[in-house]
Amino acid sequence: MSNIHFITHPEVVVDPAKPVPRWCLSDKGIARIRLFAASPVMARVTDVWASDETKAIEAAGILAGFHGLPVQVLHALHENDRSATGFLPPHEFEAVADRFFSAPNESVRGWERAADAQARILRAFHDIAAKTEARDGDVAIVAHGGVGTLLLCALSNVEIERSYDQPFQGHYWTWSRQEQRVVSGWKSIAPA
Repeated sequence: MSNIHFITHPEVVVDPAKPVPRWCLSDKGIARIRLFAASPVMARVTDVWASDETKAIEAAGILAGFHGLPVQVLHALHENDRSATGFLPPHEFEAVADRFFSAPNESVRGWERAADAQARILRAFHDIAAKTEARDGDVAIVAHGGVGTLLLCALSNVEIERSYDQPFQGHYWTWSRQEQRVVSGWKSIAPA
C-alpha cells in the first residue's frame, strides 16, 4: 500500500522586496531537497504535487526531476494567506504566528484564519488522495509549514497547536493509506 508524504520546502532566499509567495529556494535549500530526492524515503514516488508558490514549485521540480515525473500544481496547497501584512521581521512574524495557531477562529492582523486554512488544506489533501488512489506508488505533496502543521493536526485528530509545527523549513511527515493515519511526525528531509 502506498503512502502520502507531506513535504515542506527547505530554506529560501528572504527578499523583503518580493511578495513572500515568490521567494526562491536558497543554495542550501536546493542542496537539501536534492539529497531528499535521492533518499530511500522517496524511492517509490509516482506523483508529485506542489503549491503554486515559487519555493514549493522549485522544490517539487527538483524532486520530480530526479524521478522523471511531472509536477502537478494545486493552488489550494498554498501557505496560509498572510498578504495583509506581507513580510514581517522574524521576531514579529513569530509573535503573529503564535497568535495564528492559538486563536484558530480569529483573523490575526488580517491573516487567513487557521480554521479556514486547515479546512482548505484538508480538502486539497483528500482531493489528491482520491485522484491518486489507484496508483501503486507514493505521493509527494510539496507545500508549506503552516498548512502542513494544520493538516497534521486535522489528520491526527488533535486541536490546532503550534507545538505540532515543524522545527524549521525542510521537513516531512507521512500518511499511510493502508492504516489511514499519520505514521510519522515531522522528520528532516536532510541534515541542516
